[in-house]
Amino acid sequence: MTDETVEQRTHAPGVREQTIRVLLVDDHEAIRLGMRMVVESAAGFEVAGEANNGVKAVAMATAVRPDIILMDLRMPIMDGIEATRLISAQAISKVLVLTTFDHDDYLFGALSAGANGFLLKSAAPRDIIAAMHAVLEGDQVLAPEVTATIVRAALDAKTSAPQSTPDYDPRELLTGRELDVLKELRTGFTNHAIGRSLGISETTVKTHVSRVMSKLGVSSRVQAALIAHVTFEND
Repeated sequence: MTDETVEQRTHAPGVREQTIRVLLVDDHEAIRLGMRMVVESAAGFEVAGEANNGVKAVAMATAVRPDIILMDLRMPIMDGIEATRLISAQAISKVLVLTTFDHDDYLFGALSAGANGFLLKSAAPRDIIAAMHAVLEGDQVLAPEVTATIVRAALDAKTSAPQSTPDYDPRELLTGRELDVLKELRTGFTNHAIGRSLGISETTVKTHVSRVMSKLGVSSRVQAALIAHVTFEND
């Protein structure tokens, strides 16, 4: 299979509704092969297709309607940011970015384009599978290293006030448990991981996260993480 190849899998009758279908997008064939091995080794997953640039990714996503896309950012012809923007605008699929996070602009761009999560390409297979499950359940997944990069870059750039320098003290708005959850959001952990850390159920974490974001007036976990960083930077 060459870098120009876009492959579409055929599906056995009755399997499609029960199987999580994944589109692999990366301009390096070796990386796509590794991603394929991860996906195909996990129960309940299958590869719906492959693309080596953003144009083909959008076309494949529109054609096969995968449940989730593993998206590279830097690619020829059309990068992953623009591809994510087009796919998210049409609500075609969830998008989980696999990145080396060496350019902050790419991370911010993908976030604003509608990416549902970021993981490092070096992430363990089990973490990639867990992240896909979390994203499909409505969670926003951010590798701790990626969260730290985004938070640091946002603070250095002194982005919009609600995100980096809130004009209120979250400790006056949130309950004790909600503050605990806010602290955990700094790490980029999933709801499951936060629940394990705090000794509460994942469902309870989801409720707390929703309330925290509502009270703080933010729309993403990254924005909440920025506020948490400022609020607890001396803790």
